[in-house]
Amino acid sequence: MFGVTTTKRAVRRRESESPQERARPAQIPTIEWPTLVLAFVIYSGFGLITWYFHTLPWWLAAAIGIYLIAWHGSLQHEVVHGHPTAWRRLNEVLIFPSLWLWIPYGLYRSAHLRHHCNAKLTDPLEDPESYYLTPQHWTSLGRTARFFYFVHNSFLGRLLIGPAVCIWHLYRNEFGQLRRGQLQNLGTWCVHAAGCALVLTWVVGICQIPLLTYIALFVYPAISLSLIRSFAEHRAHPGVDERTVIVESRGLMSLLFLNNNLHALHHAEPGLAWYRLPARFKARRGELLTANGGYRFSGYGEILLRYFLWPKEHVRHPQGDVTSVEVASTASAFTEKGLTAMTAPNLEPVNAA
Repeated sequence: MFGVTTTKRAVRRRESESPQERARPAQIPTIEWPTLVLAFVIYSGFGLITWYFHTLPWWLAAAIGIYLIAWHGSLQHEVVHGHPTAWRRLNEVLIFPSLWLWIPYGLYRSAHLRHHCNAKLTDPLEDPESYYLTPQHWTSLGRTARFFYFVHNSFLGRLLIGPAVCIWHLYRNEFGQLRRGQLQNLGTWCVHAAGCALVLTWVVGICQIPLLTYIALFVYPAISLSLIRSFAEHRAHPGVDERTVIVESRGLMSLLFLNNNLHALHHAEPGLAWYRLPARFKARRGELLTANGGYRFSGYGEILLRYFLWPKEHVRHPQGDVTSVEVASTASAFTEKGLTAMTAPNLEPVNAA
């Protein structure tokens, strides 16, 4: 998703107005033990795999480590939506260590809550998780840039260059803000730096894994793995309910994404905990698939086969079909300020989509 970071005051205002920030359902317990157990499994697994890195086959250690780090991204997503306790700060302590290093949780949180304004889904100027470009931006691109986006919008391209695109646009935008004297995100970055220092003290200082090895074998592939979920989770469509996918994946992939592959259900009920989603989906499956126009895949294998070397869809947003009539004037205003829809990253590799 490509979006812009905002001031803390604006973030607080948006969060207070967002549907997903309403009171959590009464049936959800004060402490969600399955999520706490999940956190224990992730951290203990990460600790063990890094501790024994030099005695295990590198490919085995990397495979397990990649999964655990991407899984931690999914845990961050749960915390964004108010889990596993009723206390936000306590939840944020739970995901304080940044296993994949690249993005401050505070920036991810503010962008993802903006993303949950369903009426703005896929709008490249309003949805921070949109991969689309405005028609004006697309028209301004040369052949090389268009080919780049063609590749980036394929499944293989998203895996190979998607993490680099996310990281590049995040840091370019943040350094640009610093140069302009905009320091609203400085505190978030300081907290993030402390979390990264904690992880690297363990990984590099204690486990003696070189930093570049950790980034190449663990971090970058983990971001790629997370981007599988977001690759097809939204499409530009005139109907708001028809913009969000259902991927009926099972096993390791649905566990990795904490059932967020049932994405239409997540957008319909964003406060529902990950372990409650399968039963809820079973009860609402027909309703959800009717509402989203049958935008469904049987699993991520189907997505891979369909779009491995071919773009899922055109990166140019179909202005006039989905975006509001105000997009053209908004785009002009952005252009006058030297900004585009690409000035900040797709903030959900996440799990992280």
